[in-house]
Amino acid sequence: MAQAQLRFATEDDVPVILDLIKKLAEYEKAADQVVATEELLRETLFVQRHAEVLLAEADCKTVGFALFFHSYSTWLGRPGIFLEDLFVLPDERGKGYGKSLLRRLAQIAMERGCGRLEWNCLDWNQPSIDFYRSLGAAQMDCWTTYRLEGDTLEALANEA
Repeated sequence: MAQAQLRFATEDDVPVILDLIKKLAEYEKAADQVVATEELLRETLFVQRHAEVLLAEADCKTVGFALFFHSYSTWLGRPGIFLEDLFVLPDERGKGYGKSLLRRLAQIAMERGCGRLEWNCLDWNQPSIDFYRSLGAAQMDCWTTYRLEGDTLEALANEA
C-alpha cells in the first residue's frame, strides 16, 4: 500500500481543490453542475470557514481530497462530521489513499468529540459502496435525502 501525506488545505490550494471538485463531478456524470469558482471556494472555505479540506499527496502531487464539515445529532447530543466529498484520482485508486483519508477523518471525529461520521454515495457507484462496506460502514436504507436548491429554495425563502 502506497503512503500518502495528509494535510489540511490552505488558501493557496484553492486551484487544486477546484480541479479535484471538477474531476469528481466528471466521475459522477455531473460536470455541467459545477458552478464553484476559485473566488467562491476561497471565501467559503478560508474566510467564512464553512468546511475543511484534507489533501492526500504522494510523489509530489495531490492524489485525492476529502471535504467535510460539522453536523449535529440531536439524538446523540453531539456534533458529527459530514463528508461532502471523498475523491481519489482514478489512476491512483487501490493504493490506500481513500482509506487513509477516511481513517484521518475518523481520528478527527474522535479528537473533536463527534458521535458519527456520515456521507452520501450514489446508488450506482458500486466500487465505492463495496469500499465503504469493507470498512464497516452501514448503509442507511431507511433515510432518503431531500434537497431544495436554486429556484425552489428561493421560492420557499420568499414565500409570504
